[in-house]
Amino acid sequence: MSRRKTERLLNLVICLLATRRPLSAEHIRQAVPGYDAANDEAFQRMFERDKNELREIGIPIEVHKDPWEEDPGYRIVPQAYELPEITLEPDEAAVVGLAAQVWQRASLAEAASGALLKLRAGGVETDEAGGMLGSALELRVDTQDPAFPALWEAVRDRRVVRFAYRAAASESVLTRTVEPWGVVSRRGRWYVVGHDRDRDAARAFRLSRISGPVTPVGRPGTVVVPEGVDIRSMVGYREEPVQERTALIRVREGTCQGLRQVARAVRPGTGGWDELDVDFTDPGRLAGWVVGFAADAEVVGPPDARDAVICRLKGVLA
Repeated sequence: MSRRKTERLLNLVICLLATRRPLSAEHIRQAVPGYDAANDEAFQRMFERDKNELREIGIPIEVHKDPWEEDPGYRIVPQAYELPEITLEPDEAAVVGLAAQVWQRASLAEAASGALLKLRAGGVETDEAGGMLGSALELRVDTQDPAFPALWEAVRDRRVVRFAYRAAASESVLTRTVEPWGVVSRRGRWYVVGHDRDRDAARAFRLSRISGPVTPVGRPGTVVVPEGVDIRSMVGYREEPVQERTALIRVREGTCQGLRQVARAVRPGTGGWDELDVDFTDPGRLAGWVVGFAADAEVVGPPDARDAVICRLKGVLA
């Protein structure tokens, strides 16, 4: 958001808070800097857009229609705008601080920081460092799976999604249409849990097995989470059996000692490369390890393991 627009929105809020009677659009145009220089059509578009943006962030702009006036009036009632008193116990404030610390470098960093800022604005002291616990442990959540942001937004918006999914122990990729109920982590892996429309049953999908983009389907608010459903209990119990497979990885001579140590077989290749046979069960975890060796390692196969590396690199580039 530009500085000019930010100042205009702030001035609009101050104007609507300070007035004792509803102001018409024309009065607002004359009173708020940033509107006066615009022509009639530009002002109407700008004013409507500004009202919508303020309402989206929770600022209650009321519309009053006076039978003696041709145009409606606008104002913000201070009692509806002011943040109510917030009281948190010391342990609750510590949890809020730890939550913000966990998401500091993940996809929810902006939301966590915004929550802390609002609490501080209300006079609540939050222990962002986590007290003695925070000084001893530094918590982080790894959400490097490219599908995480889109799925988290779908859960938040109660919106159906569609994505390509590779089943465990298989190279086949099928399209799944899912009503997401939640995104949870188990043993370092992230899952989306919801109703699989293709199977007409509740299912858990590992994010590292999702190929390509996650596409929203239909309008927000259409997904209904069943009452009493335990999302966490579904992860791990409905998961398909995992079969160990072998990946063929090319590494430059004299590099990638970590991969060489875990390889089942190491043999000379051509052109300054060696070939490694490395056992794995999850292409996503293998990809996360291999990309750490940068240009010194290349996954040759199987195709889903190679695709997982390409997807991880594209995610980092994006």
